[in-house]
Amino acid sequence: MPSTLDESTDPYCLRPGETAELLRGHPWRRFVAIGDSVVEGMCEPTPGYPDVQWVDRVAAELTAARPGLAYRNLGRRGLRAHQVRAEQLAPALAFAPDLALVVCGGNDAFHPKYDADAVDAELAAMIGALLDAGADVLTVGMFDVSHSPAVPDALRPGLAERMRRLSTRTASLAQRHHTIHVHLTDHPLTADPTLYSTDGRHGSARSDAIATAETLRALSRRLRPAPPR
Repeated sequence: MPSTLDESTDPYCLRPGETAELLRGHPWRRFVAIGDSVVEGMCEPTPGYPDVQWVDRVAAELTAARPGLAYRNLGRRGLRAHQVRAEQLAPALAFAPDLALVVCGGNDAFHPKYDADAVDAELAAMIGALLDAGADVLTVGMFDVSHSPAVPDALRPGLAERMRRLSTRTASLAQRHHTIHVHLTDHPLTADPTLYSTDGRHGSARSDAIATAETLRALSRRLRPAPPR
């Protein structure tokens, strides 16, 4: 990556004025996020990129487009999918959101005994409950952290397979439940080492900036669907 690259010149980040156009007239007033450390925010600082985590950035942009947005981030690091549902779904529903983000399963997929069916069931239960409560739901297929230089080579193939399986199955759930889905796993930079932190589990501020851009574009597609061909 060129040393002069920063968010203002990064071709995968938002351009000046793009956010205002993407979110123009958005209807959301109450935004809640549930999940693990990806939601809580564990991004590693990167020179040239704001040290503000992804979900907080999305909330800030939604607020800029519609002042007065209520926002609650319930994410907590280290949780598996069943723990996210047990600890966060009820308070999320009590918040009465009209937009909800659900991201978890990564901690499950880090383990060789990852039970994809069990994670699917937990995700489906959370998505269904939030949809039934009247919220639009955001789901995400995350960047493939197996590409992190900090992941030992011996662990990389198995982790890659499990992370991709989680992403593929989350995309299927999204299609079935008609969520607003953000697919980052096949992003052109998913194998770029600058997207990952030195702990081998999380992202950098650059990855959060790119994820913010892709999330806002996905929200915009829900607001203004492409005309049928």
